[in-house]
Amino acid sequence: MQSSSVTFSPSLPLLKPRRPHTSFFSSGCNSIRSSSSNSRDLSDLNNVSLPSSWPRRSWTLSTSPFSSSKLRPWTGVPSFASDFDANHFKVQAAAVPESSEEAASAGGSLMKTLELGLLFGLWYLFNIYFNIFNKQVLKVFPFPVTVTAVQFAVGTVLVLLMWGLNLYKRPKISGAQLAAVLPLALVHTLGNLFTNMSLGKVAVSFTHTIKAMEPFFSVILSAMFLGETPTPWVVASIIPIVGGVALASATEASFNWAGFSSAMASNLTNQSRNVLSKKVMAKKEDSMDNITLFSIITIMSFFLLSPVAVFMEGVKVTPAYLQSAGLNVNQVFTRSLLAALCFHAYQQVSYMILQRVSPVTHSVGNCVKRVVVIVSSVIFFQTPVSPINSIGTGIALAGVFLYSRVKRIKAKPKTA
Repeated sequence: MQSSSVTFSPSLPLLKPRRPHTSFFSSGCNSIRSSSSNSRDLSDLNNVSLPSSWPRRSWTLSTSPFSSSKLRPWTGVPSFASDFDANHFKVQAAAVPESSEEAASAGGSLMKTLELGLLFGLWYLFNIYFNIFNKQVLKVFPFPVTVTAVQFAVGTVLVLLMWGLNLYKRPKISGAQLAAVLPLALVHTLGNLFTNMSLGKVAVSFTHTIKAMEPFFSVILSAMFLGETPTPWVVASIIPIVGGVALASATEASFNWAGFSSAMASNLTNQSRNVLSKKVMAKKEDSMDNITLFSIITIMSFFLLSPVAVFMEGVKVTPAYLQSAGLNVNQVFTRSLLAALCFHAYQQVSYMILQRVSPVTHSVGNCVKRVVVIVSSVIFFQTPVSPINSIGTGIALAGVFLYSRVKRIKAKPKTA
């Protein structure tokens, strides 16, 4: 790159001005502008002189290493940058967008990771509080059908608000789609009802230990109705699940057959829902996204269970009845509402996560969620747990984790 440095030295002759009636600065600028067109040699400037009042100074111009030893003429302002410099700056300017795109991509990936981590945290938190509030309500208000109907009622209100406020696109559902979703809504209703029945009879930790048997029912029902043959790895992962649940049940302090049977029935109905959803949603014209499907199932479950609750348990949520039973009305209503909000929120977040990750990742997250719920409920309710019971629960949960990892392994096709 050519460069020109200016140093002051008292050794050179005085400069004589070419135009005596102009100032020093205007003569300098004019000489530069004129030199761009005439290419004058620097030696012409030796006879330019300054006014007598100015201190005597002389100018020496040195060239950069890129130039020859001979002084080169002035060619105007553009001579300060050579072709090499211009190309150099162009390469740098072209590289800036690439680094900007990489930074934007890294920032977007980080935001997606943080968003997913937040959703998993909310999923676990809502589930913990649902089980705590729900257990507190069922202890003093042992009407699981009414409690479940209230939870579906609150979920229905939230779904309608979500659609009414355009927080989520309101779907257009045909009669054929409603008929296809009806069996899913029925087993969804029964699954949540049986879970609440179990939570009302036994400890929260024991209910979720039994619900670790879900993979066992999933394998059986998939083989029966979908024709899916489990791999040897899947069958091997089921063994510790069954053994761990059996060991935990044999040493459970709060064990009773009503609670155990209700939890098992919940496993059966929930896995039936998953199998039915695969069959029903196999047709593209009947398919819908997970959040829309869950919203429709929630509304249908409310209309299915409400008359059953009134028929089986009567109207038990009136303040008069609660006061006559010696219950704190505000406390029961508040905790029932909080349980219902957490119930709908954790399932909604679960479906949001499922839209962002693979089913295997979701299964692993569900396994971790069950561990978190069991540990938190034991701590909160001070549930007595024996060492053998803890070992059985741990074996069952380890089997669930193993199942979530090996079920994606496909069986090798048979060769002729």
